[in-house]
Amino acid sequence: MPGRAAAGSVISVTTARPDTQPVPDEDQVLYRVSQAVLAVNRQLSVRDVLQVIVQSARSLSGARYAALGVPDEQGSFAEFVTDGISARQQKAIGPLPRQHGMLAVLLREGKPQRLADIQADPRFGGWWPAAHPQLADFLGVPIKDGAETLGIIFVANKTAPGGFTARDERLLGLFAAHAAIALINARLYERVGELSVMEERARLARELHDAVSQKLFSIRAKARAASVLATRDPARAAAEMDSVTALTGAAHAELRAVISGLAPPDLAECGLAESLRRYAALAGLAHGIRVNVTAGDVPSLGAARDTAVYRVAQEALHNALRHSGSPGIDISICRTASRFTLVVTDSGRGFAPGAPPAGLGLSSMRQRAEQAGGVLTVRSAPGEGTTVRLDIAVGRLSGQASTAGGHSGQANPADQGGRR
Repeated sequence: MPGRAAAGSVISVTTARPDTQPVPDEDQVLYRVSQAVLAVNRQLSVRDVLQVIVQSARSLSGARYAALGVPDEQGSFAEFVTDGISARQQKAIGPLPRQHGMLAVLLREGKPQRLADIQADPRFGGWWPAAHPQLADFLGVPIKDGAETLGIIFVANKTAPGGFTARDERLLGLFAAHAAIALINARLYERVGELSVMEERARLARELHDAVSQKLFSIRAKARAASVLATRDPARAAAEMDSVTALTGAAHAELRAVISGLAPPDLAECGLAESLRRYAALAGLAHGIRVNVTAGDVPSLGAARDTAVYRVAQEALHNALRHSGSPGIDISICRTASRFTLVVTDSGRGFAPGAPPAGLGLSSMRQRAEQAGGVLTVRSAPGEGTTVRLDIAVGRLSGQASTAGGHSGQANPADQGGRR
């Protein structure tokens, strides 16, 4: 059994329970399995989900001890969740176990191991820390995704005579399958997060290239022209330097807008409406375009939703400023008892339905809309401008995506969207 978590590792502990437990009936089995399923579906932290699984596995198998380990690449375990020993015992045992003995067998062979006495098995390894409980009968099952072994789950020291049974092995296999789902989901969320970071970096690169870098090139060219004209035509040289000053100011304003867009403001302190007003004013000033924000008293949707809405508005405004050619842009947000709505509208050049310019703008907005549990709709036509609308069901429907107009987080199939 494990002890203190090494650096970068996670360990979870629960207090020991009595040594004897009645054999669970069918209702108990169904309840414990449903608890594990709900834990996965509620998208709790991976550690919390694994803890529910380990507790349920120990209880249903009638074991004194249970543990679940996820290996790392250094021969130890990135996570090791236990049930049946106290925090004081954990501390006395010491560091996390290595991938050796029966733990290594489970990881290497990828098949269940049911033993009457783990210490009598030649693969055991023969060593435990002094404070480690003495294990006897043992049942271990790999946690697998196809052919890949993601981790292991095991129980030890059956409290009823006779050792672990084939039924116990089937139950432990069921919980191993739920653990696999939790670990796979964690991987997917991590990859989605990485993609979001890449999209943000790409957005920043485009903004710098489209705006600041072009102005810096113009500044350099005009500065050279002024240098050449300084002795020949001082008046023209002075005019070029005035132009350099104006371009420098514009580049500075656009750079401030880019930096401001790297991270949302403290939405909890300023509120969503005020934060959008401030960003819109700065971005409009940088581009020399009027941006009007209309918003009443809009209560918070919650930190995560507020941030997602802010990012959708930011992306839609960025697209309109860069690509629409519109003399003005309107942003409105409102909330009723059952619905929150964000609308970003321009009267610019628009684009043909079914043929939006390529890029990641719409993809990013769709992802943000889905994070907020909302529906994104983008309408545009050549010469008729573009409207980006985000609807989020609130009130009693809070946390659920509206089904009106399409699937959650996706544009209505009848509409098209995104400029980049």
